[in-house]
Amino acid sequence: MTHSEQSYSYHARAALILGLPLIGSHLAQFAIQIVDTVMLGWYGVEALAAVVLAGTFFFVLLIMGSGCAWAVMPMVASASEAGDDTKVRRVTRMAFWASGIVGIVVMPLLWWSEPLLLAIGQEPDLSAVAQDYLRIAGWGLFPALGIMVLKSYLSALERTRVVLWGSLFAAGLNALLNYALIFGNFGAPEMGVRGAALASLIVQMAAFLGLAIYAAKALPEHTLFHRLWRPDWEALREVTRMGSQIGLTSLAEAGLFSASTVVMGWIGTLELAAHGIALQIVSAFFMVHIGLSNAATVRAGRALGRKDEAGLRKGALAITYISLLFGVISVVIFLGLPHQMIGLFLDPTEVLRDDILRVGTSLLAVAALFQFADAAQVMALGLLRGVHDTKVPMIIATISYWIIGMPMSYLLGISWGFGGEGVWMGLVIGLAIAGVFMSWRFWTRSSRIGQA
Repeated sequence: MTHSEQSYSYHARAALILGLPLIGSHLAQFAIQIVDTVMLGWYGVEALAAVVLAGTFFFVLLIMGSGCAWAVMPMVASASEAGDDTKVRRVTRMAFWASGIVGIVVMPLLWWSEPLLLAIGQEPDLSAVAQDYLRIAGWGLFPALGIMVLKSYLSALERTRVVLWGSLFAAGLNALLNYALIFGNFGAPEMGVRGAALASLIVQMAAFLGLAIYAAKALPEHTLFHRLWRPDWEALREVTRMGSQIGLTSLAEAGLFSASTVVMGWIGTLELAAHGIALQIVSAFFMVHIGLSNAATVRAGRALGRKDEAGLRKGALAITYISLLFGVISVVIFLGLPHQMIGLFLDPTEVLRDDILRVGTSLLAVAALFQFADAAQVMALGLLRGVHDTKVPMIIATISYWIIGMPMSYLLGISWGFGGEGVWMGLVIGLAIAGVFMSWRFWTRSSRIGQA
């Protein structure tokens, strides 16, 4: 029986077998940010707000630079299904090159982040602490980009369990180092924000080395690191072309949320802290959709390698239903347990605890509105990447998020006086428009194998 003749239940099981470890790895990786937020929330609200700014700034640059790493996933999946090991090696090696170049270009922005944060209206004290954090944690951009290349490579080859175990190890190590370096436990100095930054840097380096050693030993036929210094200009151009489109698409979405953080900073420190906590919660749930989207990219890429349009459509429908089902669960939790989730990020003795809970709860109520739109857009985006359709999604994302979503956030939040809830309603509008048009793009055009 061919892939196209398999039942929807078969495709759903195959997607979950591939996707569940990826979901776990994304959650484990995200736990690094969560632990930073929780422990710094215990350390102090100002420290938390500063690292929300710093983390947002770092995340935007990481997302922008990760396009070439993400391009590895569909390209390696298609090449592997077609039996082209040479292309697997060429694409992955040049993704390391492209990611390294990006790191060199953006590192000065992390080092001199304080004047940039001040220029966009952030408070001087918060901007100074954010720069202290980024001057340490920023060096982790290089291993972080390398990790994303290796994760994409291993995921495309359906070696997702090692990706999961590597991410779990990194999350555990980060929690231990944070506990030691932020608060001065286990005989370590109390470093506060700088301790969190140092912990993140150490973890990124360890995780990259671990995955690199595994890839070299478990997949010797690809010789990824043999003569890595030698350029392959054709493969570099191919990776860069697709990677730049993916990177700009991801930057459009990540930039939308990051810009909302900036707007929250204009409203006030209290609102910024509540926004940072609520955004961490929403992002943690979003990691499930990201993992499923990655699985969709791999499955679609392999369908492309087989020229199997019918199998692609069945698999796409099955994994989309799974994502929407989780969206229903997310809505129930956001509306039913907001205080319990937000309270995890705050010291019980924090004097602003009740105010942060109030603002954060209202933000999660708004977040419940965009769960289905967000699930639809990220799933369609993953499927489009799988069939190597990346240019039009980039245009859709830019229009939806920046021409419509961000202006609405500003108008609702600042101009019309709805505050944090208005800012988040603008996010709902942008995500909903993106979800509709990206889904339409996939189901009407890009599911035609070889014509995307």
